[in-house]
Amino acid sequence: MNLRNCKSCGKIFNYVPGLPPICPACKQELENKFKEVKLYIREHKGVSITEVAEACNVDPHQIKQWLRDDRLEVTDDSPLLLNCEGCGARIRSGRFCDKCKASMTNSFNSIVNSHKAAQTPQTNGKKSESKMRFLDN
Repeated sequence: MNLRNCKSCGKIFNYVPGLPPICPACKQELENKFKEVKLYIREHKGVSITEVAEACNVDPHQIKQWLRDDRLEVTDDSPLLLNCEGCGARIRSGRFCDKCKASMTNSFNSIVNSHKAAQTPQTNGKKSESKMRFLDN
């Protein structure tokens, strides 16, 4: 059993590794705040993060985190846009713009392919001798 103190309220709870260190009660309260923020943004188009934070009594950093986690997505004309962590372009949600995502995917694929090529033994046109053999009865 992995016990921890809640990051929000300080109460001890059974922590599940890989999840945020927040107790179930605080997690539910945060989820309710998320729904409130989402509804407020939907009903009040064009509001800034500070306006949403004040109206819903939520930390502006939490709103940015929901945007970065792709839980919230806003329209292109919204002032709630974030900056891409790669190039600084304005994005609606997530951490990277489509261009940076494509670039990272291509880089990753080229690394994987070069690693696969290094793992494949060079046979110089000869058939590999490491085939499975069967014995006749």
